[in-house]
Amino acid sequence: MTHVGLHFVAHGRRCADVRDISYHSSFIVAEDHPALQGHFPGRPVVPGVVMLDEVAAALTRWRFARVVGLPQVKFLSPLLPGQRADLHLEDGINGVRFKVLHAGVLIATGQAEIVAEDLA
Repeated sequence: MTHVGLHFVAHGRRCADVRDISYHSSFIVAEDHPALQGHFPGRPVVPGVVMLDEVAAALTRWRFARVVGLPQVKFLSPLLPGQRADLHLEDGINGVRFKVLHAGVLIATGQAEIVAEDLA
């Protein structure tokens, strides 16, 4: 894994064939990430928006797209700083479905609406 962005450790693979319907990557939110300072003192938990930011970044890497809507998101379990999160993206009927897991436990799930980035 390599350090990327704001205290994230991330890696992923982008499939060259646009017919590929899934993408997988992982990330770790460092214990000194600035979003953890007030969330929650003494027992930090990775904020949901930080996980959603990683979903958006992965969509950019995979589909060269940006998120324009999140019609469905559920946070089911906490993710702690320093824990590895596995991200799974899959094409769906009405957008891209995503799952965030840690050690096989579902942390978050949802659907993202995307539009292609202008590469011109």
